[in-house]
Amino acid sequence: MASLQTWSKSFPGWVFFCCCCCLPLLLTSSLPLKGAPTAHHACRLRKINFQQPYIRNRTYTLAKMASASDKDTDNRLIGQKLFVSIRENNHCYLMKRVVEFVVKDVLLTEVRNQYPYVEEVAQFLASLTSELSSCQFSGKREHIEKNLEQMKNKMDQLGENGKTKAIGELDLLFDYMENACTDVPKKGGNKKKN
Repeated sequence: MASLQTWSKSFPGWVFFCCCCCLPLLLTSSLPLKGAPTAHHACRLRKINFQQPYIRNRTYTLAKMASASDKDTDNRLIGQKLFVSIRENNHCYLMKRVVEFVVKDVLLTEVRNQYPYVEEVAQFLASLTSELSSCQFSGKREHIEKNLEQMKNKMDQLGENGKTKAIGELDLLFDYMENACTDVPKKGGNKKKN
């Protein structure tokens, strides 16, 4: 111990002491424990993505405008039914797939000329799915595909109103994506119930 104190008093000794004693402790303390979830997960988004007032306002305003034109108040495309039989660790993957569908098959179609803010909201949602490009499902995929197919079929059955309904539920999509894909889920319920 005395030689260690002597070494640590000189600069080269101090560097040697830090490299041999402190560095290994720092490195091992930053590694996750075996079996513990890692902080950076492919199916996680930063909370800050959803805390931008500008894009939240645009998304909610667009949803409100389309919702006013929605003639069908009995059906819901985005809701808790999407999560039936799907494990919680697959919720973000499911929402990534729903968002990809809504962007490609709803927002980037002819409806983009009918409402303001469509381009901005589509770009924002596409950036989220891009961040989730490495997010994959775990376990069986059949329930995810079945629930997605049911949502798509329901939209098709609604005909022209299907896209209007999807746009009118963008606020729900925003909230569900936030709840499923951020590390700390938002407290409280969504404003529209299933």
